[in-house]
Amino acid sequence: MFTPKIPPPDTAPTTGTSLVPPLTGLVHPPACTCHHTPTAPAPVPAAPARPAVRFTPGSLLVAAAGGTAVVLVVGTVLVSMLLATAITAASVAVCAVVLRSLLNRPNNR
Repeated sequence: MFTPKIPPPDTAPTTGTSLVPPLTGLVHPPACTCHHTPTAPAPVPAAPARPAVRFTPGSLLVAAAGGTAVVLVVGTVLVSMLLATAITAASVAVCAVVLRSLLNRPNNR
């Protein structure tokens, strides 16, 4: 009942043969029936060269002012987030101290 079912040696495939016969003699029909001759693909035109970026004194001033504004805005946001975290931590600490004093000495009110 639990022994493997092995085919007899005369019907077992050998290691050099395949169970699928090779596909020989198959001819695929052409993709279209318009009877044209294949041509080489058209050459791709070269992309035009991009001009080099040139900074004028005015554009440098605008870039520096923009960078400064970005740094100031990001710094302000980060400092305000840090301040909000500090205020929240301080208020939680005060609440913890008050609750501890209320729970430790209920008779001394």
